[in-house]
Amino acid sequence: MIRRILLLLICGAAWGDTPFYSDKQHLLVYLDARGQPHDVLIKRDWEQRRGHILAGMQQAMGPLPAARKQRLDMRVVEETRFPKYVRKKITFKSEDDRVPAYLLIPTGRSGKLPAMLCLHQTVRIGKAEPAGLGSNSNLRYAVELAERGYVTLAPDYPGFGDYPFDAYAHGYQSATMKGIKNHMRAVDLLQSLREVNGKRIGAIGHSLGGHNALFAAAFDSRLRAVVTSCGFNSFSKYMKGDLTGWSHKGYMPRIASVYGKDPAKMPFDFTEVLGALAPRPVFINAPAGDANFEVSGVKDCVEAALPVYKKIFGAGDRLVAVYPDAKHEFPAAVREQAYQFLDRWLR
Repeated sequence: MIRRILLLLICGAAWGDTPFYSDKQHLLVYLDARGQPHDVLIKRDWEQRRGHILAGMQQAMGPLPAARKQRLDMRVVEETRFPKYVRKKITFKSEDDRVPAYLLIPTGRSGKLPAMLCLHQTVRIGKAEPAGLGSNSNLRYAVELAERGYVTLAPDYPGFGDYPFDAYAHGYQSATMKGIKNHMRAVDLLQSLREVNGKRIGAIGHSLGGHNALFAAAFDSRLRAVVTSCGFNSFSKYMKGDLTGWSHKGYMPRIASVYGKDPAKMPFDFTEVLGALAPRPVFINAPAGDANFEVSGVKDCVEAALPVYKKIFGAGDRLVAVYPDAKHEFPAAVREQAYQFLDRWLR
């Protein structure tokens, strides 16, 4: 099997030219080509730092493949009608592979509708859980949003559901980056649908889907709003700084092989990923009892990103975090808050 594909960076800085930021908590600083610090005062300054963030993410994930013109070739495998929506099991072309997904289209609605990319957690059935075919009623967000009037698309992440795809055999350096590429193709698909308003598309996810929603939005500005549930904290507070959980083949092996699973050596952090989304609306569910993503590390990220939202964009109300008394879960009351947040920004 061919093990190499052409991969190109989409941000201006090449890996070797990207400065290393030892302090990833204070984002209103950028480093020039000589490594000299400068205050971020205006949007043009921020674009310098944001470009470095995207380059740093690609140092850990591998480069994002260059865009190329390619037919989506969406195929419907089965179709099931419900009182408020139609659920279609589909596949669509990403690169040389086909991604399985569920597409839910509301019925009885007129005009172009907002749409949501719905990303699943680490669960064997993958896309089937947000599409309502799993046992966890708190994670049926593709269904709940479809019933609310959103076109929703729930794809499989590599290795889950009906998608036994080996990203490494196809030249990728992480499953994370293959996920990003597929999710950007999923946005292509949503924009191609006659039912969808292509300027009102967001992403939502829990756990694995929670950070994948952030990653996809960082690289794809067409995702205009994000809901992330139990999806991240600062690397230094993830499992007390042990990044083993981020370095296996389901994520980014370079975190181990290149950066020694050491938060201090990482070329990016979630403080930066969150800032890179500004000024787009982001809703964060970070339960106080989440054993995967310790809550003070989430608050570190929000604290780091807020100055970008407020001082550079005047958009502090677009970054919202809630900290319910719960474990690693997406409670009904919080989901309702998240849906109201999406209604505000996407309708």
